[in-house]
Amino acid sequence: MNALFRNPRVLFGGVAGASLALAGAGVLMTHAFNLAACPLCILQRMAYLLLALCAGLGLAFANRRIAPRIAALLMTVTAATGAFIAGYQVWIQRIEPTITCGGKQPWWERFVDWAGRQLPYLFEADGLCADPAWSFLSLSIADWSALAFLGLLVISLIVLFMSDTRP
Repeated sequence: MNALFRNPRVLFGGVAGASLALAGAGVLMTHAFNLAACPLCILQRMAYLLLALCAGLGLAFANRRIAPRIAALLMTVTAATGAFIAGYQVWIQRIEPTITCGGKQPWWERFVDWAGRQLPYLFEADGLCADPAWSFLSLSIADWSALAFLGLLVISLIVLFMSDTRP
């Protein structure tokens, strides 16, 4: 069993599958529970999809010499970015719930608005980042997302620092 988890294909496949499942769960929860996704939620969803793409590339090119390392590096950066975004949303929800959007929209909100117009089912953002809206075991979706990104970051780092990423 231990040898199975030392195989980079298994780790790449696990990260890809988990990331797609988490993005799908976000879409499903939004529509099933009639939740309003906020711009930070959408950025996290995009990060999960990008993480799945990076892991898929690592899986597809696992027999190459340098490609798995590049994919693992991209996975690590993406997972760390997702953890930062989720952590920022947790901070807003727990520490600064009075933060309001005002004035000039930052670039990433304009990007989320554009993506929402292109694929509204996946990327429409009409919620407030400070509103937890749903919780399980006293943790909001942002809390769970931060934990998921941290777990995926650990796996990405393991793949990145494996002595040999080729199976």
